[in-house]
Amino acid sequence: MCMKPDQSRPCWQCGLALLVSGWLLSPLVAHAQAVPLAERLQLCAGCHNPDGNSSIPENPNLSGLDADYIVRQLQDFKSGSRKSPVMSGIIPMIDDKEFPALAEFFSKQKPKPGAKADAKLAAQGKEIYDEGIVGSAVPACSGCHNEDGSGTEKYPRIAGQHSSYVIQQLINFKSGERANDVKAVMRAVAKRMNEKEIRAVAEYVVTLKGAQE
Repeated sequence: MCMKPDQSRPCWQCGLALLVSGWLLSPLVAHAQAVPLAERLQLCAGCHNPDGNSSIPENPNLSGLDADYIVRQLQDFKSGSRKSPVMSGIIPMIDDKEFPALAEFFSKQKPKPGAKADAKLAAQGKEIYDEGIVGSAVPACSGCHNEDGSGTEKYPRIAGQHSSYVIQQLINFKSGERANDVKAVMRAVAKRMNEKEIRAVAEYVVTLKGAQE
């Protein structure tokens, strides 16, 4: 593994190459995809890190997400039904046929624990996550994302996700800027939540570990 000049940390491209070279032995990847998959993963690594555990709070962690869910989001970015200034510049570079291999790669990466949360705010978020908000008809988050936040193929893993990212997505659902949720469920839920409630839930989500850690 090489070192970049004047840096004490290994070059992430080299780490990515090692990570991919081992994973490419899996029969899930087509015989001639080694080079193109590695190239595509370099595009992803700039925002999400080579293993899908983003170090940028505004960018989501992809590690451990269900592969089918990742594919659907990529398809939505491609079609424009989910909008992102960053992804709108990246997604045209990737062929739809490459989505499954990328999704499978990140789904197999081990999620890392979330950052330390505000204990008081997280406690308020836990109540909403587990029980919902009766007065506002907000259902419990655990009903779709599971008690540990591990998610399903339909609803994403949110355990350990960055609070900044969760807040922004809930705000986007609330305003309608994000509208690719199944049967508009998240839009309906987010519209019934105020900013304080959104921030509390996001703070609690950081503390969840999910089933894969």
